Order: sequence, then C-alpha cells, then structure tokens
Amino acid sequence: MPHGRKPEATPLSLAVDHSDPAAPVISVGGDLAFTTSGPLRAEVDRALAERPPVLVLDFADLLFIDSTGLSVIVHAWREGQQVGTAIRLRSTPRFLDTILDMTGVTGLLARPLPTVRTEAAAADLPGRTASA
Repeated sequence: MPHGRKPEATPLSLAVDHSDPAAPVISVGGDLAFTTSGPLRAEVDRALAERPPVLVLDFADLLFIDSTGLSVIVHAWREGQQVGTAIRLRSTPRFLDTILDMTGVTGLLARPLPTVRTEAAAADLPGRTASA
C-alpha cells in the first residue's frame, strides 16, 4: 500500500459483463475490504446462481485487499465447486498475486472441478450395486 494511504479510502466499484453467458465477468476496482466486500460477495452469489461454466473476476482496477476481500475470492471458489463453475482471476495486480501465493489461494483456484457422479454411473462401478 502506498505510504500515507489509508485502507478502504477508495470506494469499491463493480461492473458485470454478461456478454458471454458461459463466462460472465465481474470487474472489481477500488478497495476490497471488510467494509466494502458485501456487494462483491452478493454479485458472486448472483452470478453463480446461473451456474455458468466459468466466472471471471477481473481485478485490473483493484487498489487494496484485506483478509475479508480475500475471503470473498475463497467463497467464490467454494461455491463454484458446489455448482460446477470454475473461478478464473484476470488482471491481478502484483500485490494480489503475492497475497494469493502466500496464502495458498493460487493453488486452491488451480484445483480442477470435482467430477459429478450420477447414481447410474455409480451403479456401473465394479463391486458396487445400485442400492449401495
């Protein structure tokens, strides 16, 4: 953070681009912190309710992030795993890349989506019955 700059000094800005329904983009700017993270979390939840194959979070205009802001990224990943949506980050500033690497979130985001098994597929597994 630049010397003399106070966290959460710049309001959060959000823009949503639905031009590609298979990969909507939420652009985030300003300060993503405790007092500003609610709108992004709500927008992520709205986007994931549509179950797109990919949800892109664009951080080109991000100026600051704290642990609450980071938790929104982890929330997006967790909820995306539940609905089959991959979370992709785009235009991450160097400070965000460092935080993601240090906290292990980079590795978390790189994990593949779990495969969804249907009961019919489970019934075809050797040693398993449809009623198991």
